[in-house]
Amino acid sequence: MATSADHIASKLIARIRDTSGLSQAELARRAGLQSSVLSAYAHGHRQPSVAALARIAAAAGFELQLAPAGDRAQVEHAGRVLAQVLDLAEQLPYRPRAELAYPPLIRLAA
Repeated sequence: MATSADHIASKLIARIRDTSGLSQAELARRAGLQSSVLSAYAHGHRQPSVAALARIAAAAGFELQLAPAGDRAQVEHAGRVLAQVLDLAEQLPYRPRAELAYPPLIRLAA
């Protein structure tokens, strides 16, 4: 049974093609692959090696970078929390203060 993790390479290849605007044949030619092999990768019938994925990305002018999965999830979570905080801050009433809430420093020294 195929899972979503099995199709990561095909999704990545589709994104590379969409972003670069290259046809499948042109991307295969630039990557030094047969068009049928790239098609099998793109449709999820075969799984490319990391080296093959890096070559495909480089052929379109991109660089393949690997990072721990937890980092992305943490960054996305932090972004959602920040968005919620900013939404709450916008809902607070704005009340400008006429004067400082603290006594002047001169009175504190006396």
